[in-house]
Amino acid sequence: MNDEISATPEPDVSAENPISEHWVWVGPHRPPVPRVLFEHMTSDWDVAAPSLEVHPAAAFAAQRRARLGEQFSGKTLVVPTGNPKVRANDTDYRFRPGSDFFYLTGCVEPDAVLVITPGAGGSRSTLYVPERRDHHTHEFFTDARYGELWVGARRGVSEAARYYEIDSAPLEHLEKDLSSLAATDVLCLRGFDPMVDGLIGPHDEDDLLANALGQHRLVKDDFEIAQLRLAIAYTVKGFEDVVAALPAAEGRGERVIEGVFNLRARVEGNDVGYATIAASGSNATILHWVENDGAVRRGEMLLLDAGVECHNLYTADVTRTMPINGKFSPAQRRIYELVLAAQEAAIAVVKPGVSFMAPNDAAMRVLAQGLFDLGILKEEPELALRRDRQLHRRYTLHGVSHMLGLDVHDCANARDDVYLGELQVGYVLTVEPGLYFQANDLTVPEEYRGIGVRIEDDVLVTADGATNLSAALPRDPDEIESWMAEIWSDGPVNLRI
Repeated sequence: MNDEISATPEPDVSAENPISEHWVWVGPHRPPVPRVLFEHMTSDWDVAAPSLEVHPAAAFAAQRRARLGEQFSGKTLVVPTGNPKVRANDTDYRFRPGSDFFYLTGCVEPDAVLVITPGAGGSRSTLYVPERRDHHTHEFFTDARYGELWVGARRGVSEAARYYEIDSAPLEHLEKDLSSLAATDVLCLRGFDPMVDGLIGPHDEDDLLANALGQHRLVKDDFEIAQLRLAIAYTVKGFEDVVAALPAAEGRGERVIEGVFNLRARVEGNDVGYATIAASGSNATILHWVENDGAVRRGEMLLLDAGVECHNLYTADVTRTMPINGKFSPAQRRIYELVLAAQEAAIAVVKPGVSFMAPNDAAMRVLAQGLFDLGILKEEPELALRRDRQLHRRYTLHGVSHMLGLDVHDCANARDDVYLGELQVGYVLTVEPGLYFQANDLTVPEEYRGIGVRIEDDVLVTADGATNLSAALPRDPDEIESWMAEIWSDGPVNLRI
């Protein structure tokens, strides 16, 4: 027997004693790593020069933090980004930072935490981020979730400080630093990070922090508006891609439509901003149809509700309803033109100082009158629209607008009296009336059953009214038919499936 092999030492390492002469402890339920391998894996690596690049939103984020700190003067504010989420067993979904955290920092690192503390000269912000799992640690090659040989390099403390232009500290110091603060002075954005929630006791004003962030995010600054324009421009390309692929989708189904649009979202941006709705035929009458496994048939319509999320996480939210064969039937056109008239009436009233509900009310008056004229609504519109009646809602189902930004349904934590209050310059909202006639609805003439139409655009409130940011996509039915024909004139996309 070989004496050297027989002399191999027994591992004597643990969390309390992580390194011995021959072994390195790498975590529970895992065999220790030979020290010689650890030294081999963590030595002789070239170090890249530090980047001098600065995040394009750094100056805007600093202003946002200062405004929030001033509002909560005397309080410490803790805003975590969240953690990776398990998709299945030991695989995670692609990480996306919490929207409020990103709004205040621009940081995309998982597990990070922003702490804003009061001071005599104004608030001070500190970004807590994990130390890098680079070649200085065994996690470099042993940790499949964070090790840089597994997932690539991430910004550590010093690089984060430069890139986001914010004081930064190791995440490992967070617990000690928070423990030195009076619990009654600390407000936390809860529900994102169990570790942070456990460190900070609940406070009566925690909800006020969430409300304030929702309210601050209502008014978009120049950086945010530019990002929304970018996301919408990419979304327009995605809709064009779908039209080009429509002939290939016939016989293959809605999955083709979803896949084609989502390809554009990944090519141009970070991802889709929400689950794409690719609803053909009567599936268009289901508001959140995301199964996208139905058939695509000539003679029916496609309702495509989709948006690209750009690299800085702002998302578009646009809907178009189009004839799959490129030509509206008389019944389809009749319903489409009614919804379009409602949308135009809604957009026309958008301006500073009007109620958030004003576009909805304008659209509903048009829809109710149209439903009455079609013989579907049996009551006079004025009666049907009364608050104690609302009979038109059988066919309209949803409100006309929601805020848009980092989230597709943005600013959800703003107080109702603010969210539903007067529109202000810098608000971005959707305007999306719709009519949905279920295939088995006996109150609807047979020729309209199974038709669902929604038209949705992203509208910026300006000083003198509103700008339709997604106007590049045609809405008029004649223009839609011409647009589709022009795209097809280059020849249909031949998908190799």
